Order: sequence, then structure tokens, then C-alpha cells
Amino acid sequence: MAGKKRLKNSRYITGFDGLRAIGVIGVILYHLMPYTFTGGYLGVPIFMVVSGYLITDLLVQEWEQNQWINLKSFYLRRVKRLYPGLITMLFATGAYITLFQREMLQQLNQIIITNILYVYNWWQIGHGQSYFDRFANNESPFTHLWTLSIEGQFYLIWPFIVVALIIGLKNKNRIAQVLLAVSVVSAIWMAILYQPNADPSRLYYGTDTRVFSILLGAALAFVWPSTALKQKIVPKQRLVLDGIGLVSVLSLVWLMVKLNAESSLVYRGGLFLFSALVCVLVAVVAHPGADWNRLLTNPVFNWLGKRSYGIYLYQFPVMIFFEIIFKNIADHPVLYPVIEVAIIFGLTELSYRFIEQPLAHYPYKQLWHQLKQFMHQPHWNRVVGRVTGLAIVFLIGLVGAFQAPFQPAPDTHKSALAVNIKQNQKANQKRKDALIKKAKAQNKAGQANGPTSKAEKAAEAAAQKHPINQEFEKYGLSQVTIQRAQNISVTAIGDSVLLDGSQALQKLFPNMLVDAAVGRQLYQSIQIVKDYDQKQALSDTVLVSLGTNGAFTQEQMAQFMAAIGTKRKVYWLNAFVPTRPWQNDVNQTLKNATKQYPNLTVIDWYSQAAKHSDWFYQDKVHPNPTGVNEYAAIITKALAAK
Repeated sequence: MAGKKRLKNSRYITGFDGLRAIGVIGVILYHLMPYTFTGGYLGVPIFMVVSGYLITDLLVQEWEQNQWINLKSFYLRRVKRLYPGLITMLFATGAYITLFQREMLQQLNQIIITNILYVYNWWQIGHGQSYFDRFANNESPFTHLWTLSIEGQFYLIWPFIVVALIIGLKNKNRIAQVLLAVSVVSAIWMAILYQPNADPSRLYYGTDTRVFSILLGAALAFVWPSTALKQKIVPKQRLVLDGIGLVSVLSLVWLMVKLNAESSLVYRGGLFLFSALVCVLVAVVAHPGADWNRLLTNPVFNWLGKRSYGIYLYQFPVMIFFEIIFKNIADHPVLYPVIEVAIIFGLTELSYRFIEQPLAHYPYKQLWHQLKQFMHQPHWNRVVGRVTGLAIVFLIGLVGAFQAPFQPAPDTHKSALAVNIKQNQKANQKRKDALIKKAKAQNKAGQANGPTSKAEKAAEAAAQKHPINQEFEKYGLSQVTIQRAQNISVTAIGDSVLLDGSQALQKLFPNMLVDAAVGRQLYQSIQIVKDYDQKQALSDTVLVSLGTNGAFTQEQMAQFMAAIGTKRKVYWLNAFVPTRPWQNDVNQTLKNATKQYPNLTVIDWYSQAAKHSDWFYQDKVHPNPTGVNEYAAIITKALAAK
């Protein structure tokens, strides 16, 4: 006899699996190729809106049917649905780290505990973790779990809030208005906290700044309950619903292609607008009289939608560990992502079949009895084998978690690269004020770069007759080139690669002001250029070394070049980042930009660097002492050429 249906009128809306499929596809594409699929991160609000609608709709149905909500049953269903996959992923990843990536071991215990308690997003905020710095050392395979914590917090408190709203306000339209108002407050709070040219991870992770997506779905559930929607509607109404669905789909796809995660528009209403459009589409899909539920229902979407939770769980660990093993990511922009997706799907299918589904329906009341029975009559079968294998994985992960507090942090600050960068930072800071004053004085006097006076030309002619100073021999440059470099004023803006080579560059260019920082990206540099220009300290020659930490849009490049102006010469090193997928995007963008900006010259660092693996530290990106000399020489030849 079939089990009694918990809610008499509930419907399983298959089109929601299609929405989940679209969401998870977007997220995976964004994490694999963040600068090709720039808006893929918007898959997360799709999950949030759908969750807000479904959970609220079911709670309201239960209240209307029984005049109460069985909290124990609600939480047990959530735990059985979510915890088996999450805990398995946490400990399996912890086991891999314990065995093969021990430099990631520190804080593993805190990561596991905060994820189990669903407060990991606040832990990330408290520890200053960036969602957008994909070039960070020891990038965490757990970064993406912030959204699960927000949803977990929602599940924990939402039944109580629903009951309070129903009892207190009674009218569903009024309840929806309250939820809509709170969601608007959340979106406004995000806009208030947003700071241009700063890392927006705090806003991205925060429950307070992301809850509007869930609340929009929840508000919809009160005014658009799935059980009250009629299947039989007149053709005109069907056309209107389908038309609204089409407009919302096209708008969502356009935003998922165009809306860059680092754009100010995202945090000043963009995410809210996207969530509102998702809410509209959810309403159309939920209506049995429209066609969008059927259009989003197919075997591929059903498979992806039902497994979207597992796909989301395993995507980041697979990507992080894969990219640690295979360093030449940029050389295989299609093959490697395909392999990564195949691994993610394989792990997800195993998790779905053998962990998530069995444990979601397992009668836990029988557990103790079955354990006692096995102890009395032990026998080996597939189930026992699976349990034993999982137990070993959990044990290794647990050992790593216990070792984590005693694991010293990776001694990156004492590596040769780190020491060099730190020394250069200090040296640059001491020189900066003096060089700014000098640049101001030169700009006021109208002094141009390069040898223009008769005296300077005479010095250049004399330089041709004298031997090269021994200090400069290692650069392989002519005396004339060195002499010209000594007289050029340069403002250099860049990231850690420029910082790595700054000491050598400033020997060749004593009038070079270097402003470089670890992890810097182009969008953070626009204001820096504007500040130097405002101080009258921006030289006529600008050197740019940006692109190591991520690609940039044409709009960002346009803003950057506009800040520099058309009268200055801009020399931009293209990127050599073979371990990251955006290397080719950066270099193609720069190549195209030379056609648009006559004052832009691209220095081809990539072609030279790709031929000499011996020029680099272990990360294959930052030049070692030999590479630094070559880096400085290539730049000098470009800037000091006649």
C-alpha cells in the first residue's frame, strides 16, 4: 500500500529542476572560465529564489491543512536531504588534503565545524577571504560553500517566521508586502556597503546582503501559491504568461552574459533586479496553465536539476585540486574544463546514488538494531563494503581536522619570492613620496621624457663611446639604451609581478614611480591612476603590468585608458599566467585594444616568458632573479627605444 501523502494538494513542479539545471550550469561555467562566462555566478540567486518559494509554499500548505507546522518533521527532512552529501564532501575533501595537500590543512577543523553549523559565510567574512581572488596561494576548495550556509540559516529560522507572520498579519498580501519591503532593505544595505574599487566579497558572502533573493521567492509563495493556480485558463491568459516567461528568460540570459561580478551595477541593484526576474520566471513555471514548466522539463535538465546539489558541492574541490596537478591550464582552454566537468559529474552521480538518496530515505530508527545484528553475525556485502570505505575516508578527514590546529601556516612569507616582494614593497614606499614631488615639479616645468636638450644628446653620444657599467651588464642592454632609461620619468602601475621586478626596474629607471600590490586587478587601479593625475604626479610615460590576477572587460579598460588620457604613452605588458584560464583572454583583449588606443603599446612578455621555464619561481608566474633581469631588460628596450 502506498504511503500517505503528507500534503494533500502538493505538486512536484518538474520545471524547477530545469531552473536548477540552468543555475548550476552557470555557476560551473563561471568557476571554470570566469572571464568568458562573466555572469555565470548569477546561477546562485536562481537557487535562492527557488528555495525561498518552495520552502515557503510547502510551509504555508502545511499550516493551512493542519493549522500547525510539524517542526521536527521539517528539520529531519532538511537534515536527511542536506547533511549526508555535505558531510561526505567535507570529510572526503579533508581526507584528500590530509594525504596530498597538507599545506591546506590549517583551519580545516574550523572550516568543517562552521559548515556543519551553517555559519561558514560569516567565518569567511571574519577571516577576510576573497571570493574573487582566484590566484591566491592555497586557494580554498571550500570557498563556494558560503551559499549553503545562508540557505541553512534560512531553513533554521524560517518556519518560526512564517508562523509568526500568518498569526500576526493574517492577510497574505500584507505578508508579501512586508517580505518585499525587507528584501528591498537588504538590497539597499548592499548598495550602502559597496565601495568602488574594493573587493566586494563581504557583500557577496553576507546573509544580510544576499537574503533578498530568498525573500523575493518567499513573498511570491504567499501571493502565488502553487496549489491555487488553475490549469485551465483561456488562450489569451496562456499567451500572456508565456510571453512574460519569454521576456524574463531573455533578460536573465542577457544579464548572465553581460553582468560582470566586479561591476558596481551588481551591488547597486543588479543582483536585486536579477532576483526579481527569476521570481517572475518562477511564477510562470509554477503556473500549470503556462507552457514554461513543460519547456524546462527534459531528461537532461531533470538529471542536472536533481543532482544540482551534489554538482554544486563537488565543483570547487575538483577544480582546485585539478589545477594544482595540471599547471598548463591556459594551454588547454577546452580540454581541461571538459575533463573537470566529467570528474564533477562522476563524483556527483556516485554521491547521489550511494549517499544522498539512500540516506535521505534511510529509516534511522533501525540503525542501532542493524548495528547490533551485524556485530553478532558479521557478514560482508556491498553495503558493508561501502560503509567501510566511507568510514576510512571519514577517519582520514577526521585525523586531518584534529591535526589542523597544530599545523603551522605555510611559510610563504619566508620564500625567496615573498622576501623579494616584501623588500621591494618597503623600498617603493620610501621612494614614492620623493618621486611624486619630483614628478609634480617636472610636470609643472613642462619637462618631457627622454633626451631633448643639447646637453642630453651630447651625453647620449658620449655614452656610445664608454663601456657599460658592470652593474648593468647582466641586462644585456646597450649603453645608449641604459642612458636613455636613466632620464625617463615613468609611473608604473601593477600587481605582484611588477612588484617582483621593481628593484631591477628602478635601477634602470631611477625616475620610475612604482605602485604595485599583491592581488591587484585592473578595476582596482582606475582610481589609483586618477589620484596620481589629480596630484599632477602621473608621468607622460605609464607602464602597466596588470592581468595576472584576472581578466578585465572592455569597459574597465576604457575607464582605465580614459583616466590616463590620450597624450601619455602607455606601455602594457601582456600576461604570462599559464596556470590560469584567463591568460589568453587578457592577451587577446590587449591585442584588440592596440587598434582602439593609438597611445597604447603592448610589450610581449608572454612570448619571451613561454620559452624559458627557468626564468620563474615554482608558481611559474613570478620571475626569479634570472627572470627579473630579463623582465627588466624587455621593458627597458620597449620604453627606451628611439
